Amino acid sequence: MESQVQPKLIIHGGAGSSLHGKGGLEAVRRSLHTVVEEVYSLLLSGSTASEVVVHGCQMLEDNPRFNAGTGSVLQSDGQIRMSASLMDGASGRFSGVINISRVKNPIDLAQFLQSSPDRVLSDFGSAELAREMQIPSYNALTDLRLQEWIQERQDNFKSTMANVVAEPELLETSNAGRGTIGVVALDTYGKLAAGTSTGGKGFERIGRVSDSAMPAGNYATSNAGVSCTGIGEDIIDECLAARIVVRVTDGMSLKHAMQRSLTEAHQNKRDLGAIALDASGAIAWGKTSEILLAAYHNGEKIGDTLEWNDSELIGYC
Repeated sequence: MESQVQPKLIIHGGAGSSLHGKGGLEAVRRSLHTVVEEVYSLLLSGSTASEVVVHGCQMLEDNPRFNAGTGSVLQSDGQIRMSASLMDGASGRFSGVINISRVKNPIDLAQFLQSSPDRVLSDFGSAELAREMQIPSYNALTDLRLQEWIQERQDNFKSTMANVVAEPELLETSNAGRGTIGVVALDTYGKLAAGTSTGGKGFERIGRVSDSAMPAGNYATSNAGVSCTGIGEDIIDECLAARIVVRVTDGMSLKHAMQRSLTEAHQNKRDLGAIALDASGAIAWGKTSEILLAAYHNGEKIGDTLEWNDSELIGYC
């Protein structure tokens, strides 16, 4: 009989530059904690790491507060193109979709592709797969995202990206944000998985590819799992998720691997964040941005990083 371990969970709803106002902060906290509560209960009931990662990503994709699924930002041509990936640490399998449109949950296609010989599909292939899976067409556009795009269009797209949180009162309007959602889980069988999903950075050139469907932004082995958020190009340049996981796999502690990787990113003036778990149940998070919207369950209680604003690059428990 397989020995059981204490499951652990960490999720994120993006990174940003300025959460302000108690109402805004508490609304984001409720959203994240609700997901943690539901997903952690699935872990306790024996669901696998991959299953709960998909479920958590679905919940975050369905919340218009975050830039993934419903509430995704618009690209420069006014279209929504989403990317998502899933990595099962036990099987060592990565799967994902890039720049897919008109589906509710891109993570569902990433999950389906886990058992496919072709595991990462771009826009046309993703659309064909959605048709084969008979996934109904879905419009992820919200009024707020449309107004955001119209405003930027009038300003000739001078903004580099959209706000991470799709509620104006949550962010200083002059500050940019970074939007992605992610889930990393350790199940009762000691297996790890990571999932990441995004609507992109907003107003980008057509055809731009984010880190979310790359091992740079989402990676897991039997040793550790990481999901990243922030500027996709910065995450790709650091190959951040894979770098952290490889360091843990090579014998570095998760805390040390996160500290070294985030220090390097900071020195390279990257703008990003990451959440991580290792096989021992250690939980870690890090950021070079001001705000990381993350919440976790350490086996005893729920915690979050919403008011973590000190000078440290990483947090750990």
